[in-house]
Amino acid sequence: MRFPAWKYALIVIVMIVSVLYALPNLYPDEPALQVSGAQAGTPINDELRKRAVFALDQAGLPHHGDEIQEKGVLLRLNTPEAQVQAQAVLRRALGENYVVALNLAPTTPAWLHAIGAKPMKLGLDLRGGVHFKLEVDVDKALEQRQESYVTDIKKQLRDANLAYRAVSELPGGLFELRFASLQDRTAAEELLRRQFPEFLMSEIAADEGAGLKLDFKPEKRREITDYAVGQNLTTLRNRVNELGVAEAVIQRQGSSRIVVELPGLQDTAEAKRILGRTASLEFRFASQEQDSGFMTPPGSERFAFSRGGNVLLEKRKIVTGERVTNAQSSFDEFSRPQVNITLDSRGGRLMADATRDSVGRQMAVLFVENKQRVSYQPGADGKQVEVREPYIDKRVINVATVQSMLGSQFRITGLDSPAEAQELALLLRAGALAAPMYFVEERTVGPSLGQDNIEKGMMSTQIGFALVAVFMLVFYRVFGLVANIALFVNVAIVVAAMGAIGAALSLPGIAGIVLTVGMAVDANVLIYERIREELRRGMSPVSSIVAGYDRAFATIIDSHVTTLVVAVILFAIGTGPIKGFAVTLFIGILASLFTAITVTRGVVQLIYGGRRVARLSI
Repeated sequence: MRFPAWKYALIVIVMIVSVLYALPNLYPDEPALQVSGAQAGTPINDELRKRAVFALDQAGLPHHGDEIQEKGVLLRLNTPEAQVQAQAVLRRALGENYVVALNLAPTTPAWLHAIGAKPMKLGLDLRGGVHFKLEVDVDKALEQRQESYVTDIKKQLRDANLAYRAVSELPGGLFELRFASLQDRTAAEELLRRQFPEFLMSEIAADEGAGLKLDFKPEKRREITDYAVGQNLTTLRNRVNELGVAEAVIQRQGSSRIVVELPGLQDTAEAKRILGRTASLEFRFASQEQDSGFMTPPGSERFAFSRGGNVLLEKRKIVTGERVTNAQSSFDEFSRPQVNITLDSRGGRLMADATRDSVGRQMAVLFVENKQRVSYQPGADGKQVEVREPYIDKRVINVATVQSMLGSQFRITGLDSPAEAQELALLLRAGALAAPMYFVEERTVGPSLGQDNIEKGMMSTQIGFALVAVFMLVFYRVFGLVANIALFVNVAIVVAAMGAIGAALSLPGIAGIVLTVGMAVDANVLIYERIREELRRGMSPVSSIVAGYDRAFATIIDSHVTTLVVAVILFAIGTGPIKGFAVTLFIGILASLFTAITVTRGVVQLIYGGRRVARLSI
């Protein structure tokens, strides 16, 4: 019956840390509003906070806290009704430059926050929010890829001195090439098979001369689809993170769909507006035509410049934002801000071809964004109704001179400040959509339903815990009390660990906690039944305790390790709620091993160790 002092110290430390880091979950979230910039670089300062507070005071809406956070201003409201009313008030007062989103703010005391203790994150089914399913337009992705291929095909034919009459794009990712003679077609087919192995080629009859049809191979079509969905997935994540929507879940579903879940956001229109901020980028040369200010020259387009005025650009696109793989802001050798750009291999070739003979010309970055114009009009009942009108905003965010031939890596200079360089890098990294997306499904999970789920989940956990505790007390008496102490420590460890690692708790996660309680009891039952068996064999109480723990150890390890393997598999191949269940199960099994083997052994040692024991209360 010896138990090392360091194990007692470990038990005490784990219990104190677990209780401390589980405490924040006793403080519920409260309704709040998150005010963030509609554009990257929109100022978030004390002046914005004062404007928001003044607007709420003028409207007579009670609030009890406001603070400036990293990406916005947080305003705490007294009731959910006041939260919704305050959102409408702030939208009118702040205008289109800011996004006002419904949110939930933690009420964790400052002293717990100071030590890094925070409550568990709640999933969509518990906290409420919005769920979207978006379909990526794969056909449009093929069309966009066709545009760049047409340029490449024409260049290859010209470099090989092969005459062609036309290179046309057809719907569905098809190309049609027309030649004056069969000899030209045969030579072109041999060249294109070497340069573009990703195409299936077939000869077709043309009205005059000969024709050749090109089609993407199935594996190339899958590659284009995967790239478009993957790029859009990254764009959505970056944009949602930029706007400060906490605990968003953005993941791929199937071949061409993306699921977006925004916990804590109950306004579907606001969520659509956030997702609608995804944009595209275009690199174009500044037009060499004279801008009269009245009529746009042929082959050119006029766009507004973010610094004021207008810029005349060529219609031809050099590279679009989907080719940008990375963008980082830095400083040049003269400590002036710049942005380092990295393109993919095809984008690098297109940029090199375009700039080889264009040193000294100006190149612009055009930012194209889908936005919504918000206005308020009187409704049928006389109240002001919010009206959203979608529109496309195109503006030039940078114009710089080409210093030398560019390739996959180059830099943009001539920026006014480091903040502008950081904003441009952010837009280049997160602003481009590889293909358009459309909403195919949307659902709103109300906070009342989430609260109902929480209450039922907590009730099920409490009932399960209570039934197990009563069972252990009735059947195992003092040892049952020891097992109940271990159960309490087990749940505290799980809750503390979930909060510490930032894992989101969902309904399946609550089920995982309940299952963990059952596994922890199962381990204790194995030990206690082994102790009873040793007592029936005539062994002394102390020897029975030692034998019970020693001989049940292998069985406990075996059962827990197999469950751990299942949890790892579920986490690896599962998505969403399945991952939540796997996380709580994994943490719970590790906690169960610790409490069953170490905690209960230590408590039993305190009760029966160091004295002569005539009988055990088991």
